[in-house]
Amino acid sequence: MSAEFQGFPQAGLQFLAELTVNNNREWFEEHKPDYTQYVRDPALAFIEALGSRLKMLHKNIAYDLRTNGSGSLMRIYRDVRFSKDKTPYKTNVGIVFWEGDSEKMKNSSFYFHLEPAGAQMYAGIYQFEKPALAAYRKAVLDDKRGEELQAVIDQLNSSGYRIFGKHYKRVPNGLPADRPRAELLKHDSLGAHSVTISPDVVATPQLVDVCYEHCKHLLPMEQWLAKLIGEMGEG
Repeated sequence: MSAEFQGFPQAGLQFLAELTVNNNREWFEEHKPDYTQYVRDPALAFIEALGSRLKMLHKNIAYDLRTNGSGSLMRIYRDVRFSKDKTPYKTNVGIVFWEGDSEKMKNSSFYFHLEPAGAQMYAGIYQFEKPALAAYRKAVLDDKRGEELQAVIDQLNSSGYRIFGKHYKRVPNGLPADRPRAELLKHDSLGAHSVTISPDVVATPQLVDVCYEHCKHLLPMEQWLAKLIGEMGEG
């Protein structure tokens, strides 16, 4: 069990800021104890604190305290094999709370993103795999499912959340551009995120409460997508 979450200390945000300008193995190895104490350990406490509350919000939400990349905490080490950017370390903290019946990046999830300037809470699917993209497009064009999604998006927009995932400038070939919700056919992912949570809040235990409130607002988006993926498994 992790220690009780007290906030991400200023030293942790400072570590991420300094890593941005010292993104090399020598500097990181020298300062790795700072990463462990001020970033990783508070992140594990945050995962346990928020994760236990999210399971009360919806029983299928899962979290995992492993630090090897299989758990909720994303590895700080970047995969540079197919990237032009060869810097070896991420300069942010990423944490995933996902629908528990599938791999964490293949279903809808809540995602917490932290960088020196503050934090944001997300809900959605970062990238649709081909079968999920086909199912999503079919649901958008379906009167009932599509209207349900539009109602979720309208509510989130009116509450100050931002929708993400639009990828194409035009509706892809083979899809009707004159149907209701055609703009949603330009997406290859879908979700919403909060406004930035200030560093002053990030440094306090109240961060858990703030993120939980965001997740309550974002839950209809997360659950619409979870239902979509669940129905694929039944087919």
